[in-house]
Parts: sequence; structure tokens; C-alpha cells
Amino acid sequence: MLIDHLRAATDRGVDAPDPLRRQLLAAGSATLFGSVFWPAARAAVSTSSDDVIEWSATDAVRRMTQGDCTAEYYATQLLAQCERYRSFNAFITLDPARVLEQARQADRWRHRGGRLGPLHGLPIPVKDSINTAEYPTSAGTPGLTGFRPQVDADIVARLRSAGAVVLGKTNLHELSYGWTSRNETFGAVQNPYDPSRIPGGSSGGTAAAVAARMAPLGVAEDTEGSIRVPAALCGLVGLRPSTGRYSTAGAIPCSPRFDQVGPHARSVDDLVLFDGVATGDYRPLNGSPLQGVRLALGRRYFWKSLDPEVERLCQAAVQLLVGAGVVIVEAEVEGIEQLAPGTTDTIVAYEMRRSLDAYLTRWHAPVNALEVIARASPELRPLLQRDLFPQSPGYPSRALYQDALQRRLPALRRAFSVYFAATGAVAHVFPTTLVPAPRIGEETTVRIGDRALSFDEAIGRNITPGSTAGLPGLVLPIGLTAGGLPVALEFDAPAGHDRALLSLGLALEQVLGQGQRPPTL
Repeated sequence: MLIDHLRAATDRGVDAPDPLRRQLLAAGSATLFGSVFWPAARAAVSTSSDDVIEWSATDAVRRMTQGDCTAEYYATQLLAQCERYRSFNAFITLDPARVLEQARQADRWRHRGGRLGPLHGLPIPVKDSINTAEYPTSAGTPGLTGFRPQVDADIVARLRSAGAVVLGKTNLHELSYGWTSRNETFGAVQNPYDPSRIPGGSSGGTAAAVAARMAPLGVAEDTEGSIRVPAALCGLVGLRPSTGRYSTAGAIPCSPRFDQVGPHARSVDDLVLFDGVATGDYRPLNGSPLQGVRLALGRRYFWKSLDPEVERLCQAAVQLLVGAGVVIVEAEVEGIEQLAPGTTDTIVAYEMRRSLDAYLTRWHAPVNALEVIARASPELRPLLQRDLFPQSPGYPSRALYQDALQRRLPALRRAFSVYFAATGAVAHVFPTTLVPAPRIGEETTVRIGDRALSFDEAIGRNITPGSTAGLPGLVLPIGLTAGGLPVALEFDAPAGHDRALLSLGLALEQVLGQGQRPPTL
């Protein structure tokens, strides 16, 4: 069967992935790779595999649509990269045969003259907390291992209808309840820039896959930073859309009030592509001129207690923007110190167990939320039991929940509305995280010089207010520390201004993205 597959692939002018080659060699078929057969397959494609894995999603789709490259050949190169760096633990489930068959279907459809979608033939990894009918959806937790919803999540259905192929299900922080992606059941996800360090979470597997060139575009999910933190720590662009912009139906919830699916990519163009598919709005976007663009900057809250390397790179990036004509308006979000900390955590803790139960019932899971929590990994289970159960120490009282929901949350949203109106800024800018990626297993306390910060503050302080307020947030990489770790700036815009933010991002990327380097793999 493997030999037949390779012969058929060669007839179509495609290459074979490294794992397939090894299997054939192990089967005693080495003669197939001699001077007659294997070089012919190689010669049929002029582009080297190193070039192929660097293609953006937009570029790859264009080449496959025009017939410059088959979908099968492109998929073989990405799958070979997945195999080459499987030690990063980016995937929980990956079925190369299924991926290749769907790529061949895309090629046959094109050959027959079928109408091609905007994601024709593109393999896209999907976070394993988002329903896929053909793969299990585990949320990275033992109680849901093997759980297979019968219907795709809305976002996956949209990607498929646009021509995409699901490139497996990516690893994550268990139940999306954390920022490390150090998963006890499926193994810690490793950062491609330094495998001893976390990729961020909870969407760490998607970020690691995109950063390691296993795919150019991936599906992540963000309640309180789970798109933006991994994007920042893995040198990617990431978009958390305005709350409610994309459907989250079929995504395992933390809190439907804050949950949003969204993309990881290596270029803003690819975020625009994803946004078009997710919303059905395909109007072209061009980079906004930066001359005279106003960006707000609040030093008192967002720019304090930074790691020196993060501060150096972020300050240098702001100066680049000023040099490009951007006007920086220094102003503070009124009351943010009192309104932001704890608001999301309180609401999530109060609502998560009920939301999870509703999801499990809706999708006919064989377990309920109590059983999922009872079977959670030994490290996470006590935290869930502390935070999510009435009468437990971390569970908020109803009065505290009502105060967060009815007073603090609306007040924070009003504060941002006033902030943008008063500054005339199209977005406000800040370091996404206070530190570069910490080492795996060293996520309790983070040291900055002689100061000690909690991990939650170092990773979550800056990203939480925007998602709590429902703002769209765009993460852009700005360079590497002296130790080779990525640093990023985030740009949050007023709620509902996603397309304006993406247009701004296209222009910002031209100024900020020139010095970014891929990981040394």
C-alpha cells in the first residue's frame, strides 16, 4: 500500500514525506529511491522543501490555486516537518493518511474545474478544545480522551467550506485553564525558540506548530490571553477578535462571556485571510498610512515591572513607530488598577463548571463536568476543585460574582471607551507579557532582577484587561532578546474595530517585522 501511494504520488509530480520514506526503506523498498524512481519525483517539483515550509498561508493557497504546486505535495512537506519536530509535542492527534487523502481530494477538485475556496488545499492545525467530527476533541484532559463530537465547530465548518484541510488537533494547557501548556497527560509543549521553555498557553500547541513551520496558519482560542500569550512567546502574529465576532459554537468553554476562537500566523496578511473566512467579509484590506496615526500608551499600568530585555525591545519598537510618523499619546485608562485584576477570574470561576456541563450535554459527551474534573490530571485537579466548587476556598460568593458582572465589567468597558475617545487613538500599545518565555517547570515565580513577580502577573497582567473589555487584540513580534527569545507588542483597538486594527497591523508589520528571525530548528 505504501509503495502504491508513493508511485501514485510520483505520477502526480509530488514528493513523499520523510516518515513515508523511512517506512518504505524499513520495508525493504530502498530500490525505489534509486536513480530512476526517486530523483524523478524530486525533479517534478522545482521548489525546495525549505522554501515550501516558509510560505505564508496566502502564498501557499495562491500557488495551489494556480497549479504551481499540488495540495498533496504541500501537505507532504508540512507533515514531514511535523514528524521532524514531533518532540515539541505540538499535536495530540495527527493522521497523515487522512491529511494526504483530503489534499488529494482538493487536487482532484481543482483538476475537474471545481470552484476553489479561499483556503483551497491549506492544512490548518486546530486546538484540541474545538470540535472536529473526524478527530477526537480532548481539551487535553483525561476525562475527554477519545471523545468525538459528531459535528464540526462552526469555525471548523467555515474553514472546511473554504477548502481547508484539518492538520490534526494541537496540544494545550489542560481544559484551557492556564498559560503554560505544560500538559501532564499529553506532555509539555515546547517552545521552538528554546525547547526548555514554555510556548505559552493555553493554545501552546497551535503556536508551536506555526512557529516550527508545521503550518502557516492555525486555530487557537482565547478567554484571558490564550491566543495572545503563545503568539508573543513564540514570535508569531495573533488576533483575538472582538468578543462575539467569530462563532464559538462547538468550542469547549471557560466562559462564553469572554471565549473567542482566533488565528495564529506568521503574517498579518494571513490573519486577514482567516478573518475573511470566519466572517464572510472578503473586502480587500490595505495597510493604513502611519503618518499621524495616534496610538495610546499607558505607562503607569502597562509598562511597569518589565524585564529589561522586554523593555529595551519594546521601547525601541515604539521609537521605530514614531520615526514612521505615529503619534504616541501618553494617557492612563481611568481606574484600571481597581477594575481589571480579578474581574475575569471571578466570572470564569463562577460560570465555568455550568458552561462545561452545558457543552458536554449539547455534544452528547459520555461524562459530565464533575466527572471531567474528578479525572483531571493530579496537578490541575486540586486547582479546579478549589476554584470551581461552591464552599471551596477559591469559589467566589454570589455577591462577589454579581459585583464583577454588574459593576466592574461594565465600568471597565466604559473606561476603555472613554480612553479611546479622549486620546483619539486607534489603538493602545503595550508589551504583551512582562517577560520572555519562562522555563518549563519554573512558572510559579518569575524574577526580574532583584524583584519577584507571580507568574500570573508576569504573563497575564497586560493581556487581561482587553479581553475582559471585549476588545480586539493584535500581537506583533518585534525581535529577540539577547538570549534569542521572542518579544511582542500588543495593539488593542475599540470593540468592533477589528478590520481597522488588521489594516493598521498590515502597516505596523512593515515597520516592526523586519528584524524578526525564525527559530533555529
